[in-house]
Amino acid sequence: MKVTINDVAKRAGVSIKTVSRVMNNEPSVRKDTYDKVMAAINELHYQPNSAARNLASTRSYSIGYIYDNPNAYYIIDMQKGLLDSCKKHGYELLIHPTNAKSPGIVEEVKELVSKSRLAGLILTPPFSEMPHIAEALEDMKVDFVRIVSGSTPSPGVHNCVLIDDFTAAFKITNHLLELGHIDIAFLCGDEEHSSSGERLAGFKAALTKRGLQVNPKFIVPGHYSFESGVEGAKKLMALPKKPSAIFACNDEIAAGALFSARLMNISIPEQLSIAGFENSPFSRQTWPPLTTAHQPNSTIASQAAELLFKHTRPNANKTQIIAQPVFIPELLVRESTCPANSKQG
Repeated sequence: MKVTINDVAKRAGVSIKTVSRVMNNEPSVRKDTYDKVMAAINELHYQPNSAARNLASTRSYSIGYIYDNPNAYYIIDMQKGLLDSCKKHGYELLIHPTNAKSPGIVEEVKELVSKSRLAGLILTPPFSEMPHIAEALEDMKVDFVRIVSGSTPSPGVHNCVLIDDFTAAFKITNHLLELGHIDIAFLCGDEEHSSSGERLAGFKAALTKRGLQVNPKFIVPGHYSFESGVEGAKKLMALPKKPSAIFACNDEIAAGALFSARLMNISIPEQLSIAGFENSPFSRQTWPPLTTAHQPNSTIASQAAELLFKHTRPNANKTQIIAQPVFIPELLVRESTCPANSKQG
C-alpha cells in the first residue's frame, strides 16, 4: 500500500501538522523533531505528491529552470543538481528550454510562472544576466536565484551563486605561461554570456602580469560550440605567426580546435597545446584529454536551489541578506598541454 503522511506521523510519534512543517522546512521545528520525522520518511520511503499539494494549498511546491544553452552536458549537470535538491525538499522541477533572443521572452517567462504556479525560478546565463527578466519577476513578487559569472555581485543584484571565471581563466593562462608559451591564442564563447568576457579578461590579465602584450589577432570571436572551435583553430593556424598554445572558452570549443588541428596534421601537444574550461565529458573524451578548469555544475545548481528554498519556505525573511556562494573552477592539468620548448619553432 502507498505510504501516507499519516503513516509518517505515526512512525515518528508526532502530529500530521508537524510532519507537514518538517517537509516545508519551517524554521520553527526543533532539530530532534526534524531528525525523527526525516528518519521516519526515509524508513518508510515516503514520497510526497507535489502535484496534489499544489492543488490543495495556496503554496506552490514546484520551481522552474529556464535555459538557452547549446551545451547538453551543462544542462544535464544543472538538472541533476536541481533535482537532487528538489527531492530533498519535496519539490517538483519544471524544465523549460527557450530562446533568450526571442522578442517576447519576458512575457513568455511571466506566463510560465503564472500558468505553472511556480514557487520560484533558477536562472542561468544568459537569463541570469538580463535585467529585464529580473525586473519582471520582482514585479510579480516571484523568488528567483541567478547563477552568474563574477567574484562579487553587481550593485542591486541579490540571491546569486557566483562563478569566478576570471580567476580560473587567469590560472589556466598562467599554467601555459609557466610551460614557456608566449604566443597564446584565445577562442571566445558567445559574447552575450558574461562568462566569455570574464574568461577573456582573466586571460589578458595573466599575460599583462608577465609583461606580455595581447595580440589582437590571437583573440577569435566565436560561440560555445564544437564548430566554433574548428573554425577558430583554422583561422589561427593560417596566420603567418602561429600560436604555440590555444586557450578555448570551454571544452566543446577546445575539442573542436583539437579536431581541426588533427585535420591539419598538427600534433597535440607536441606542436600545439590546447586547454579548455569546465571539465565537461568533452575534456575526457578527446585524445589527448584536455587540460581544463573543473566547474562543478551539479553542485552549483544544488547550491542555487538551496538558496532559493531559503526564500520560498514559510515565514522566510525576504529581506535577510544571505551569503552568496562563490565557486572558483579548479585547474586540471592533462595531456593536451606540454612545455613550449618541445614545439616547432
